[in-house]
Amino acid sequence: MPMLKSLYLLFFGTMLFLLAACGKQAQTVTLQGETMGTTYTVKYLSDSLDLPKPEIMQAQIDNVLQEVNRQMSTYQADSEISQFNQLRETYRPLKISQDFADVTAEAIRLNQMTQGALDVTVGPLVNLWGFGPDKEITYSPGKAEIDQAAQAVGIDKVVLANDGESATLAKTQAGVYLDLSSIAKGFGVDKVAQHIEKSGIRNYLVEIGGELHGKGRNASGEAWRVGIEQPNMIQGSGTQIIVPLDNQSLATSGDYRNFHLDANGNRLSHIINPQTRAPIRHKLASISVIADNATTADGLSTGLFVLGEEKALALAEQHGLAVFLIIYDGNGYKTEMSSAFKKLLN
Repeated sequence: MPMLKSLYLLFFGTMLFLLAACGKQAQTVTLQGETMGTTYTVKYLSDSLDLPKPEIMQAQIDNVLQEVNRQMSTYQADSEISQFNQLRETYRPLKISQDFADVTAEAIRLNQMTQGALDVTVGPLVNLWGFGPDKEITYSPGKAEIDQAAQAVGIDKVVLANDGESATLAKTQAGVYLDLSSIAKGFGVDKVAQHIEKSGIRNYLVEIGGELHGKGRNASGEAWRVGIEQPNMIQGSGTQIIVPLDNQSLATSGDYRNFHLDANGNRLSHIINPQTRAPIRHKLASISVIADNATTADGLSTGLFVLGEEKALALAEQHGLAVFLIIYDGNGYKTEMSSAFKKLLN
């Protein structure tokens, strides 16, 4: 009997603990760190007793992001992409990781979709205008310099071979330079999301440098809601556009924050138009894209931003893309949104 009584008390105590755990509102865990020259934030609901401890999850997330940097950071001299950029032999296949191959393949697909506006080989021009890892300049390059740099620009100068198990990358000209910064942060978001799902987390929001993916519900039982910053908010007016992310991603591109001035005081955008070979010049201040994954959203936001407000909105309607545009009309800012984006707000 004493043994049965002890087992009963143990069982009863365990049941009380489990009932208390189930009845207690799930807590929101917030993890933050640095990666890719920016910061990241991960929020998730701790709604299961089987989830890893937050400090363990933090270390695992850091490892995931370190691996993305090892593959695709142009600021890391020994990364896979840096090894490719340093190659001077043409048509020599360089073995690359599957992730690197997948991101490059998506960049090639989005290049076609955006009519060449997203071009991950635009690096030589980015560097020439002073926005790459090499140096920052305070003058506008001349036509001869631009023509020379442009010889190595073009997605057709990259040869990707990928059968799903092994992948290689080659270049048709020695000066070809890949810069995946327009899509790699989004991929980092997707990799972190995949990892935390494998850890048993079902309700989460991942953000890296403003690119986000949300899935499940927050502590209030609602879809994760995020705000799109409008430039006029910096001037003390306006309201955020709030959108829900229910297993969706949001990425924003704009140049009202990231630019520098040349010696003549001209404002130079950090985004280069591969067709004009120069910083973009149009009235589009920023564009936000919602897609199923952050890799696609990130790449599309850059490509559509390069196109400008009219072409971007037309392409969004053609492909059913959810986009939100902030346009400078000379006196202030106005907003436009695609049909698909409007549906998300209803």
